Amino acid sequence: MNYYMTSRLEGKIFNTINILIMLIIGMITLYPFWNTIAVSFNNATDTTRGGITLWPRIFSMQNYRAVFSSGTIYRAFYISVLRTVIQTITGVFFTSMLAFALSRKEFVLRKPFTVLIIVSMYINAGLIPAYFLMRSLHLINTFWIYVVPGMISAFNFVVIRTYMNSLPESIIESARIDGYGDFVIFIRIILPLCLPVLATIALFVAVGAWNSWFDTMIYNSGRVNLHTLQYKLMEYLQSSQSQAKSAAAIGAMGMNQDAASSMVTPVSIRAAITVVAALPILVVYPFLQRYFVVGLNVGGVNE
Repeated sequence: MNYYMTSRLEGKIFNTINILIMLIIGMITLYPFWNTIAVSFNNATDTTRGGITLWPRIFSMQNYRAVFSSGTIYRAFYISVLRTVIQTITGVFFTSMLAFALSRKEFVLRKPFTVLIIVSMYINAGLIPAYFLMRSLHLINTFWIYVVPGMISAFNFVVIRTYMNSLPESIIESARIDGYGDFVIFIRIILPLCLPVLATIALFVAVGAWNSWFDTMIYNSGRVNLHTLQYKLMEYLQSSQSQAKSAAAIGAMGMNQDAASSMVTPVSIRAAITVVAALPILVVYPFLQRYFVVGLNVGGVNE
């Protein structure tokens, strides 16, 4: 009886300590983003004083008004959403199709092609040859520069192919006996079975496509109507640097609060940009989270 009571007491103590540790880790993890939200809703000139922790000291929407003041931001948001959706669909579909082809043992050239793809993960020709290649393909200053280069990913290919190799071979053999061809097997059997890993890869591709701005600067900077949200926000962040002196001058001259509230600073605009850029991903992530751990556990299904 004493042993039973001691075990229950030890279990309660362990659970309590474990919960407290997890709460502390959770607070440490969430605090930077929560602080960013607080700064984004705080008056810009007041933010320069520092000391913003969990709540805005002087609530203001001016930072977000500055971000959305230009009509081009909505066009950029549309381009980013369109790019993310198309790049995610094409990237997952074509990469998984390649993975399926190179996972088949009857394909005699699967090993040379696999080695070639994996080598591309470690050897890169560089930015200048890539630019000339895109130009020769007539992709410069077009929307398809966001889609075509990302159709195949070597890393995603390895992950998907490893997952496919873990699927029971008898499923594919049964489908062949029923008269199904390779493409029908891929669409109707392989893709549904690979849904966890495909959802994980889709999350990787979507986050990368949404956060990308460098390719816009290199390939599409001359086409304003093709600028992405991230690139436009980066431009706003750079332009806010020039307003820092004006905000400091207002504080030094003791101007009224209405004048000060119309100003933005690099710190405040950076916080607002971070929230605007991260919000769509935070909304989508919970719907894919249940697939995330399962998809990363590749090779967990064995015949």
